[in-house]
Amino acid sequence: MGEARARKPLIGVLCCNEVAQRPVQVAASRFVAPLARVSDACVLLVPAIPEACDARLLACQLDGLLLTGSRSNVAPTRYGASSDCGGGALDHDRDEVALTLADAMIEAGKPVFGICRGLQELNVLFGGTLSGERCCGRHLRGGWDDGDYAALFDHRHDVRLTDGGVLARATGARRLSVRSVHEQAIDRLGGGLHVEALASDDGVIEAIAARPCGADVLAVQWHPEWDVDSSPGSQAFFTLIGQALRGGTTA
Repeated sequence: MGEARARKPLIGVLCCNEVAQRPVQVAASRFVAPLARVSDACVLLVPAIPEACDARLLACQLDGLLLTGSRSNVAPTRYGASSDCGGGALDHDRDEVALTLADAMIEAGKPVFGICRGLQELNVLFGGTLSGERCCGRHLRGGWDDGDYAALFDHRHDVRLTDGGVLARATGARRLSVRSVHEQAIDRLGGGLHVEALASDDGVIEAIAARPCGADVLAVQWHPEWDVDSSPGSQAFFTLIGQALRGGTTA
């Protein structure tokens, strides 16, 4: 039968709760495709339904986890703010699964990555806070349904990479032009996290990294999945995911 094909690493991609006539689990295809093409991983969609997810069991089976962007925000009560702060749509079940599963993965020494909401979730997991007032990129004060969805990602801005950081080494660059679309941003940085990039215009934290329990944590506020075919910086992000899934380190 020939040599057995090498097993691809298995990465979980967290879904969101949305309604399309009835409740559904959603994970945008644009998050999944680069994991297959660039990271060379097998993808398992994880439902944002707490009773359907055994975090400890999944942490044993998965080689890594990606917390995706979403049209919902992290609930303010998750980081000690009043329930009327922040605004925007909420997805409490997504919050619960994201924070519980990410925590289990990190404790198991498995890498965790975040994009947009995923960065915000990881900052909250590490004890940080979020703000809807200080936002770089395109801040969706009118919500995700305000105007043409694709046109929202036409906006670009520059970020300054931290000298000697993971992203600076991976890209060989000091600055990147990125696409950020969000309603929340990091306010107070979580303990144990270090800054990987800042927005050039307003200094908002645009990327974070850490290596607790031997597990890589890497997250960006922008959307590398949107232009991965044309942006070396976006390709580098998904290449780093592939390396970490195979036991390498981004540190």
